[in-house]
This record gives sequence, structure tokens and C-alpha cells, in this order.
Amino acid sequence: MIRSVLSNCSARLLAVLGLTLATVLVARTGGPSAVGEYALLRMLPGLVGVLCVLGLPGALAYFLAVPRRDLPRLWPTLMAIGAGGAAVGTALWIAASPLLAKVFFPHEPVWLIAAAGATVASQLLLTLGKTSLQGLEDRRGGDVVIAAEELAFLPCFVLPLVVGIHGIGAIVLGLGLADLVVAVDAWRRVSRRLGWRRFGLAGGDLGWWGRPDKALARRVSSYGLRGQVGGLITLLNLRLDVAILGAIAGPAVLGGYAVASKYAELLRLPGTALTWVFYPRLTKLDQHHAAGLARRLIRPTLAGVVLAAIPIALLAGPVMRLLYGSSFGSAVQPARVLVAGMVLAGASGVASAYLYGRGSPGLNSIVLGAGLVITVVLDVTLIPHYGAMGAAVASTVTYLSTDALLIGLLLRLSAPAARRRPAVAVGEGTP
Repeated sequence: MIRSVLSNCSARLLAVLGLTLATVLVARTGGPSAVGEYALLRMLPGLVGVLCVLGLPGALAYFLAVPRRDLPRLWPTLMAIGAGGAAVGTALWIAASPLLAKVFFPHEPVWLIAAAGATVASQLLLTLGKTSLQGLEDRRGGDVVIAAEELAFLPCFVLPLVVGIHGIGAIVLGLGLADLVVAVDAWRRVSRRLGWRRFGLAGGDLGWWGRPDKALARRVSSYGLRGQVGGLITLLNLRLDVAILGAIAGPAVLGGYAVASKYAELLRLPGTALTWVFYPRLTKLDQHHAAGLARRLIRPTLAGVVLAAIPIALLAGPVMRLLYGSSFGSAVQPARVLVAGMVLAGASGVASAYLYGRGSPGLNSIVLGAGLVITVVLDVTLIPHYGAMGAAVASTVTYLSTDALLIGLLLRLSAPAARRRPAVAVGEGTP
């Protein structure tokens, strides 16, 4: 299991390297404003897509675990939810493009922002393929897709630059092409993992398409929606500061802050990797063994992330100026503040995996909901007066608060006395 976590962390580090190189290229060709637009276009379409598929990415690992993966008409049901969500999400993006252009992209034409709606479906296709590999426990395939997800953008962004397309148009094309290339490989791996030929297009019991099961769709959506609340809140806690800062201060200030945020999120990689690896494994374990394993991981993950935070904070200044240039010097102090907010992320990743694995994603959502309240209050209070530094302080307080609550919830629910009580929390129906 440790090897699996390290392998996943390595894949995520490669993804960060790809993202860093892409951000450097965007910064060198378009400056801080282009970096801000790039950050928004990587975040907003994916958010719309996940909202429209009723939490399907979070539910996949649970329903693809043995023995649920053998449910009749499971794949046609999952694909129907995904295809319907992609269509709805794209339509919503196009309809909202005038508002999106006015708030987030004031210097770009509306038609180009509407065209970016195509990345709603492409990001969703990639996300579902990646989380399917997680549920099928194809750890090697999942790690490859995680790394390729960011690495693929660099050549796909260079391609439109070579043919004379620049600015936000090159970013949109690069994102869409990268999504499609990596998504095709992800679904090829899923098909091979399932033993399906012809890319899973045979239908019936040997493919993804067929007649969906309405009752099963309700079960998947029930679990997914309870988990999606937490996933959405996590995304908002990580990215709401970006959206508010972009709307208030503009793309140039946002570009520097986006660089600082991504730099600090290096410390979140171990926790994300732990959630990715342990969620499907804990799903298959009984309560006693799952709780014992989760509790044993708390101390080493806490210590490891705290030790890693020291050099990352010290190197923030040299790294920012070397990679992005002197115009990004203002990102150094926000980056150091954000690093302090990540020190509990490793242990909270274990806590999230435990809650999802025991069939209680709603508890995770409740904790993260409390953090969202803190995020909103602090963002609207601090960002108008302090800009990027205010956003960094608000995010740091939120991260520490929610991570501490998740760790406390894990310790309470995994205690021997708690394990003797029913595993399903109040309000959590059987999926």
C-alpha cells in the first residue's frame, strides 16, 4: 500500500511539473493576465461538469468495487448519467457565457468564452475515465492518466501557437485537445481492465452502452450527491478565492495568486494520493480493519507533511522568481501563507478515504460545509481590502479548520466504542 501511495504521489508530482511548465509558457507568452485566464478555464468548466452528473465521479469507486461492479446494467446506467450531465453542462455554459465573459473575462469576446463550453464535456470524459480506473483498482493506469492529464497540455498548447493562434484561444484549444487525448487512453485502459474488446462498444454485458436501470441510477445518484456536496465544497474551498479574486482584482492579480496557490498545493499531494489509493481498498475491508488501518496512518502522514512544509516555504521566493520572472514576486508571501494551511492535508486525506469507504460521504460533506462558510465570510471580508494576501489568509484558516475537523471525526468514528455502533451515520441511507 505504501508503494501504491508513493507511486500515486510520483504521478501527481509529474502532473505538477507539467502544470508548472505549462504555466511558465503561458506566463512568458501572455503575462499574469493569461495565467489568470488559464486558471479560470481549468477550474470553471470542470466544476460545471461535475455538478451536472450528480456526483458520479465520487460514486464510481464505490460502485465499481467488488461485488457491486457485477450489478446488472451498471455500466449503461453510469454512462447515461455521464452523457446526460455532459450535454446539460455544455448547454448551461453556453447560455451563461455572456455573464461569464463580463465577470471573469472582460477583455475577451463572448463567442470565444462560449466556445470554451466544449471543455465541459471533454474534462468530464477525462474525469470519469480516471475515476473508473480508481474504482477498478488499476493503480498503474490511474497514475499514468493523472500524470498525463497535465503533461499533455503543454504540446497541445504549443500546437495552436505554432499555427498562429494566441491568447485565450490557444488556451481553450490546448485544454480541449489535451482532455481528449488523455481521455481516450483512460477509457482504453478501462476497457482492457474489464476484458472488453472493441473498446467496450459491443453493448449488452460487454460494453458501456445499453438500457439504463432507473432504480440503480437513483442509488448511484443518492450516493453521488451526498459525496458531491463534499467534493464541490472541497473544490470551492480550494478555488473560491480564485474566483472572487479574479472577479474583484482582475486576471493580472489573479495570475500571481494562482501561481502561489499551485505551489503551496504541492503539500496536498500526499493526502490526495492517500484518498485515491485507500478509498477503494477501505471499501472492501470490514469496519475493524478499516478503522485500525486509518488510525495507524495519522501520525506518519502528519509528520511527513510538516517536515516537507519547511523547505517548500523557504524555497518559495527563489522558485517563483526563477520560473516566472520578477513580475511574479508578489506571489511569494501568499505562497508561504498557503503552505502553512496545508500541514494537516495528509492526515485529512486519510480521514476522507475512511468516510467514503465506510459508506458515509455525507459526513465528509458536513465538515467541508462548515469550512465553506468560513471561506465565504473571510473571502468577502479580506479580499476587497488585502487582495491576494487576504485570499491566502482566508484559505489557510479554512484549510486548517476543515482538516482538523476531519481528523477529529476519523479519530472519533474509528475508536473501538464507535466501531461497535452501526456504521451508517444518521441521515445516510444505504446506497
